[in-house]
Amino acid sequence: MNILVWHVHGSWTTSFVHGRHRYLVPVTPDRGPYGLGRARTYPWPDSAVEVTPGELRRADVDLVVLQRPEEFDLACDWLGRRVGRDVPAIYVEHNTPKGDVPDTRHPMADRDDLLLTHVTGFNELFWDNGATRTAVVEHGVVAPAVEWTGELDRLAVVINEPVRRWRVTGTDLLPRFAELAPLDVFGMGVTGLADRLGLPADRVASHDDVPQERMHAELGRRRAYLHLCRWTSLGLSLIEAMTIGMPVVALATTEAVVAVPPEAGALSTRVDDLLGAARRFLDDPEAAGRAGAAARKAARDRYGLERFLADWDRLLEEEVCASR
Repeated sequence: MNILVWHVHGSWTTSFVHGRHRYLVPVTPDRGPYGLGRARTYPWPDSAVEVTPGELRRADVDLVVLQRPEEFDLACDWLGRRVGRDVPAIYVEHNTPKGDVPDTRHPMADRDDLLLTHVTGFNELFWDNGATRTAVVEHGVVAPAVEWTGELDRLAVVINEPVRRWRVTGTDLLPRFAELAPLDVFGMGVTGLADRLGLPADRVASHDDVPQERMHAELGRRRAYLHLCRWTSLGLSLIEAMTIGMPVVALATTEAVVAVPPEAGALSTRVDDLLGAARRFLDDPEAAGRAGAAARKAARDRYGLERFLADWDRLLEEEVCASR
């Protein structure tokens, strides 16, 4: 099957293109947001091929995977076909709703020309999808090649754009944890975070846009993983950290309450409880190791790549068959 899919979210797309199909990934000369092409910091198989808009007009495409509202018209233009009519379409919603929650209406609500697929049950529940058909395919990750050692008495966090997103990502909570141990913050747009928080660089170290494999190796050396997001879809970095075997200290919000079992660390809406759990892991590496082992098992059982790809294969085949 030839599937047209834009490179939008690096970790999710990395898992998706590991399937048994051929993935057509748009590329433009500027490698802008609608033509990013193949990933440069994630390992992708050869079955993910770059195609220009001009090549797409002549390409054999069995299904289109949309991830942003504007991609619908873009795909129609580039393919010269009516997406959802001439070629089946699935819209993947990665994010929690914004705005008037829980009455936020999805931009693809009340449509009969596509399947709206959410990455978490929480997202499907909180978006107003109208009459559009919906499905849920939970995340799956390519298992990192490293395992937790936790030899460093430091706490790890992965956040993209922590200054701009601030309360959404729990950035304002970081100073309280930095009092317990130095924090290592990985992600895009994290440079200068210590200054923005008013903390010395030895309490909050920024690691900006580190290649995935190296980031995983560095995460695994830290004692525990902090997930302080108030309102976000389930971050793949959380699942990857669990798969490595890291104990988790997380806010009990959105899909985290499903992804992180109690034995894998600590889940609470009370920050004092999370501070206490982080302190215990820092003081007791053996307890951290036990929680990390539980986290690894839970993540690999629920978010393994094989399950993810099997779920997607079923959904893709159903949509293509239904269009014939």
